[in-house]
Amino acid sequence: MTSLRTVAALMATAALPLAALTLTAGAAAAFDPAAMTESEKAAFGEAVRDYIMTNPQVLIEAVNSLEEQRLADEAKNDRVMVETNKAEIFDDGHSWVGGNPDGDLTMVEFIDYRCGVCRKVNAEVEELVKSDGNIRWILKEFPILGQESDLSSRFAIAVKQTLGADAYKIAHDRLMALRGPATLEAFGELAKAEGWDAAALIQRMNTEEVSAEIRKNHQLAERMRVMGTPTFIVGPEMLRGVPSTGLAGAVEQVRASMKG
Repeated sequence: MTSLRTVAALMATAALPLAALTLTAGAAAAFDPAAMTESEKAAFGEAVRDYIMTNPQVLIEAVNSLEEQRLADEAKNDRVMVETNKAEIFDDGHSWVGGNPDGDLTMVEFIDYRCGVCRKVNAEVEELVKSDGNIRWILKEFPILGQESDLSSRFAIAVKQTLGADAYKIAHDRLMALRGPATLEAFGELAKAEGWDAAALIQRMNTEEVSAEIRKNHQLAERMRVMGTPTFIVGPEMLRGVPSTGLAGAVEQVRASMKG
């Protein structure tokens, strides 16, 4: 969000060339605001106002330019963080890995099962990984929306640690589709429907092995300044949310930039 102070500064910057021309030729050639007299300051302020009133598009252009620079700086900082933490991001040894394990591009997704956007975009993610065929897909359990989020992640991780990757993906899909409360009773029913030992899985949920995985993901998210879900890391780029152009378009752009 651009503050009024920033807008004022942009106005002054945008109007500076014209304002300088209102002073003497010598003063314009060596413009020093600190050396201005009161009358010169008044003239400068009036010139700024007149210029902006006559050319309001300059202010919009300046604000847009500032926003573009801010976004570029953030993207650059994100790429540095990805490079610095790449071992924990792409090969942490505990996160589920799907898609094409030998794909030319890795896509990491921080998820929360109670996140409405995660649920909404899940079908798009699945379709992208399937249709592309060359994406290595990693899921990071990142429960941040309360107790039901935490319990859901604990159940999914307990399934993975006990029954393996294929069972985890089944649990993941079922939890993404779960419309009722995420309770131990719901997890028990889910487990029984799949022929799993519900009591053993629920007991596993509260172990240090499960807690450690969630803790490591939270520590990584803190270092990466991940504040919400879903957050994606596609190759060297971070996508904080779902791009307006869609994930497929973002993947295409990342691939193009990596080849360039």
